[in-house]
Amino acid sequence: MCITDRPLSDAAWPARLAPGLFVLIWATGFVVARLVAPHAEPLTFLSVRFGLTALVLTGFAVSARATWPRGWRGWRDAMVAGILIHGIYLDAVFWAVHRGLPAGIAALVASLQPLLTAAVAGPLLGERVSLQRWLGIAVGLVGAGLVLAPKLGAAGGIPPEALAVCFCGTVAITFGTLWQKRKAVSVDLRTNAAAQFVGALLFTLPLALLAETGQFDLSTPLLLGLAWAVLGLSVGGILILLGLIRRGAVAGVAALFYLVPPVSAAMAFGLFGETLAPVQLLGMVVAVLGVAIASRG
Repeated sequence: MCITDRPLSDAAWPARLAPGLFVLIWATGFVVARLVAPHAEPLTFLSVRFGLTALVLTGFAVSARATWPRGWRGWRDAMVAGILIHGIYLDAVFWAVHRGLPAGIAALVASLQPLLTAAVAGPLLGERVSLQRWLGIAVGLVGAGLVLAPKLGAAGGIPPEALAVCFCGTVAITFGTLWQKRKAVSVDLRTNAAAQFVGALLFTLPLALLAETGQFDLSTPLLLGLAWAVLGLSVGGILILLGLIRRGAVAGVAALFYLVPPVSAAMAFGLFGETLAPVQLLGMVVAVLGVAIASRG
């Protein structure tokens, strides 16, 4: 699919489906994390994921004869975005959960991204955040909180260092999306994404070699999770996200992340039999309402 700079309202129907498809794909990240956790250390798994994704995207770009970044500045801009969006963010979340931060708390911390994005989009991009969009962001935050509320009550102790690292990851992806919006106005998204994952790999691999033993047991669950993480999340999901960032205001795109906890909770219900409390069902409705308000702001 060719990604253009047309507004979403003027795009073809596949582009109109992109926000919903992105949420569905991104929400599977929690399923993958749960699936592979017993079989690989987090930074080792992410290093393999980033490396394979860079190879897949490179092959895709070469076969399509896509234009690569020109000069050091183009590569630098793409790799900085990759370090922020993929490297620091995913490393922080995986490490924090591995160190005992409950997944529900991690998801709640990640849900702060739309609020952070709206707060800094104006000063950094000159992007005006309307009162309606602020309202949608606030409503979406309430909805995400309701979805996660039952898990928070049973969370037990929260390791402060893991919580701090997870928050740093949320700050990183916030600034990564802003950097992408500012620096990647006319780049080819396929080669830009490949360069991003090269940057993420260069950031993560040394950490994995220094801090981990290299556990990676090549079991069926691990291989299935890795295949989806590379092809579904890192290739499909990221290309959709980059396209959405290019077309729309970053505050409106970030509001989509409020839908991830509700969709993840629904997936956990279907795949792992996790129950959904009435307050969680209410939170899903509220989160959808918040995103609808923010997207029209």
